[in-house]
Amino acid sequence: MIAALRIVQIVALGVGVGSIVFLSFVVAPSLFGALPRDMAGRATAAIFPRYYLVVGACAATAIAALLAQAGRRGLFDRRLLVEMVLLVALLAPVAWSGLVVRPRAAAARATLLDPAREAAHADAKALFDRLHRRSVALNATALAAGLVALAVAAAPLRDAVR
Repeated sequence: MIAALRIVQIVALGVGVGSIVFLSFVVAPSLFGALPRDMAGRATAAIFPRYYLVVGACAATAIAALLAQAGRRGLFDRRLLVEMVLLVALLAPVAWSGLVVRPRAAAARATLLDPAREAAHADAKALFDRLHRRSVALNATALAAGLVALAVAAAPLRDAVR
């Protein structure tokens, strides 16, 4: 049973990290390279709610699988604790980005797209730019934590194969 939970954890983590990599290094650059900036921004904004949902669900699934492993073993050893910290370090920035930063950025973007609110454009642009930088930093943090968590989680499986 622990092996099955470990596989669930690693698969969920792999899908979550893979989603971050795919959006960050394939989808977003492709959209902004092929479409006018405004259109690429709209397309990316349409993707974000599902992106945060998928990555968040994957991180939550990995956490649940890890907790179930600890429960089955009857202990929460140092390695599992490290994995838990890394998974929370993946989930927290994704949740913050999806639940707090993205809605605020969407509101700022809506102001920028509204010609009737032209007087507020400068403030909305500054806010949007600040939120975009924050989102990128949070995404990078989640990616780093996810990559390390994946390496730590996969290490025992790699050692068992040798």
